[in-house]
Amino acid sequence: MDWIKVTIYTTAAGIEPVSAALTELGITGLEIEDEAEFNSFLDETSEFWDYVDEDLRKRMQGETRVISYICDDVSGRELFKDMETVISKLRRADGAYGRLAVETEKIKTEDWANAWRQYFHAMEIGERLYIKPQWETGTAPDGRVVFNINPGMSFGTGSHETTQLCLEQLEKYVTNGCRMLDLGCGSGILSVVSLLLGAAEAVAVDIDPNCVDTAYENADMNNIDRARYTVISGNVLTDDGVKEVISKNKYEVVAANIVADVIIGLAPAARMYMAEGGTFIASGIIDGRQDEVASALSAQGFTVINKQRRKDWWAIVCK
Repeated sequence: MDWIKVTIYTTAAGIEPVSAALTELGITGLEIEDEAEFNSFLDETSEFWDYVDEDLRKRMQGETRVISYICDDVSGRELFKDMETVISKLRRADGAYGRLAVETEKIKTEDWANAWRQYFHAMEIGERLYIKPQWETGTAPDGRVVFNINPGMSFGTGSHETTQLCLEQLEKYVTNGCRMLDLGCGSGILSVVSLLLGAAEAVAVDIDPNCVDTAYENADMNNIDRARYTVISGNVLTDDGVKEVISKNKYEVVAANIVADVIIGLAPAARMYMAEGGTFIASGIIDGRQDEVASALSAQGFTVINKQRRKDWWAIVCK
């Protein structure tokens, strides 16, 4: 299957509302290109090079881009119409979000795969994890748990700050024999890693149906028995079938690496499915909204026990 790359031109202030609007439509795996973040990256790592391609500098100038990928088929084109509608509403609502122009480009599946190989490499995360793309050889440092991954078209490689924050918390709170629930699973990285860390069972849910195959493939690649792992697609708040599957267990660890507005909306459901004394790890919260999310979680009966920040992103851990 081929894909359509959709680029929305906005501002730094528009990242959160645009991302939230797309997530509500079931569009996940968003890429953010921001000039300020790019320049900060260059400043922080300037000792590693003495030349930066001028065309790359020009491409990053001026605007922030929110990029997503949709199927190049009938359903994808219908989804694109819905995207245009919600972006048009944002365009009329607030000038602080920039021009909100929408640009499309057709992408071949093989082009996507090659792009991952160019930019994604093995990495150590936290104290115990080693994330290794399928195409790389080599062994992990002694004592680290290896998670092999082929991201496919689904979000979640471990390279983004929000995913790293979640993984580091999973190291602390996943215990042998526990049950884990992954809300907004993307590539399945959080739930599969939880199983590798000792969880007895995991259930992963995503509104994007493409995530089901990707998560199962990554589980297979890591020798996870499917009897321990269930991946389903649907809306955890409105889909009775999804609710039925999730409610078969109570979960000692629940993780949601999404965006602030969606986490706030999911908080009641997350608490309902948790075991007594369970831990909720919420990430994907952009800087400036962490207190709002923490207050919303407290209002649902959670006790916030930790907040962690990495660059412009926050994770909140609560009981």
